[in-house]
Amino acid sequence: MNNSNDLTRGKIFTSILFLALPIMGTSFVQMAYNLTDMIWIGKLGSDATAAVGTAGFYMWFAMGLIFLCRIGAEVLVSQSVGRKDLEATKKIVQNVLQMVLVFALISMTIVLLFKSELIAFFNIRETHVVEAATTYLSIVALGFVFTFLNPIFTAIFNGYGKSGVPFAINTIGLAFNIIFDPLLIFGIGPFPELGVAGAAIATVLAQLVVTGVFIIYIKSNKDIHMFEGLHIFNKPDFTKVKEIAKIGLPAGVQSILFTLIAMFIARIIADWGAVAIAVQKVGSQIESVSWMTASGFATATSTFVGQNYGAKKYDRIKQGYKISLIIMTIIGFITTALLLTFPAQIFKIFINEPIALKEGIIYLKILGLSQLFMCIEIVTNGAFNGLGKTMHPAVNSIVFNALRIPLALILSATALSLSGVWWSITISSILKGTVIVLLFVTGLSKIKRELDNPLKEVI
Repeated sequence: MNNSNDLTRGKIFTSILFLALPIMGTSFVQMAYNLTDMIWIGKLGSDATAAVGTAGFYMWFAMGLIFLCRIGAEVLVSQSVGRKDLEATKKIVQNVLQMVLVFALISMTIVLLFKSELIAFFNIRETHVVEAATTYLSIVALGFVFTFLNPIFTAIFNGYGKSGVPFAINTIGLAFNIIFDPLLIFGIGPFPELGVAGAAIATVLAQLVVTGVFIIYIKSNKDIHMFEGLHIFNKPDFTKVKEIAKIGLPAGVQSILFTLIAMFIARIIADWGAVAIAVQKVGSQIESVSWMTASGFATATSTFVGQNYGAKKYDRIKQGYKISLIIMTIIGFITTALLLTFPAQIFKIFINEPIALKEGIIYLKILGLSQLFMCIEIVTNGAFNGLGKTMHPAVNSIVFNALRIPLALILSATALSLSGVWWSITISSILKGTVIVLLFVTGLSKIKRELDNPLKEVI
């Protein structure tokens, strides 16, 4: 193993920071695909934004299957690297890529066959919004193979400790998307004006470019030994598939249930019309800035904890988590301050319609109160994942996310009206962040005993 990706020694703060920065960059690049779409689509109005937002829920749903593979890859690759077990790393890479390709093809088939029924779930009244959402969903489904593969390639490199590679490659895809989004949406120059469909096509083409560059990089760099002997059509090692699924399944189920809950929340929001749907979609994209920042540190923390767990270095695990938690606390406070102080200026970047802007300001102010708790929840989830204990964050997330539905129904029926839905999201985020940190901190003292006695499950 190359010492440049060895996180089991050296200064902890710099190890986490240098690993986290490219991962955060990659997260922002992935987020920027959606932000770019939202900024340009927003110029077409709330109806177009609502259409893309509605179709986007099924992209979130697909992320559950991606998460299952991604978390399994990150955790098991990092732990095998920590043990310096190259053969185990190769087997994980081989089988996780086979798994995600199967999931991508199944998901694409289901979406293309039932696209109309899937969009009809939201009970949107405006026919043109339904038609645009169906079109967008159909096009992005055709690119599911690339959409599924890219996060897994990213996870493999992150788990290996080479987070700069996926950052650089995903940035190439973003540049492509930024250029082609306005060209295809508005029909600039020789390109046809395709509106919502243009945004979908630009995104799919950008994902295709990223997949291609990943493959070229892997084939041209002989020092990336974890891909040696890789053959997609080889018979899967079902022992490794089971191992990957065992680690990733809680996170995958958590992601799928999160999406289902969000879809029910969207149905509640739909009672207030397309503007309310657009506000929620734009608001979630704005929140994704802090979400992606926290996710970057969470992945770095997961890789750091995973390698040191594999190397049985308890003190580095404890210190690494503490440093990540402090950084996330600072970022959480900064995000809260920005959303409470500049909600109008931030929301105007996407939509400037007076009704949408008024509701958007309310949404961002309420959402701002939960940012600290969201940040510390996500980074603590990463620490749990690095230990291979993915059930704890999954159960915590599922329980409190599910609480959003009754809270939204109860609070929106009061004088709070639509704001009651926003409060249900914030309250559940505060509870999630508080509980998961308490679970990790109270169990931290038991980790050393597990490292000393690996046959006993103690947390």
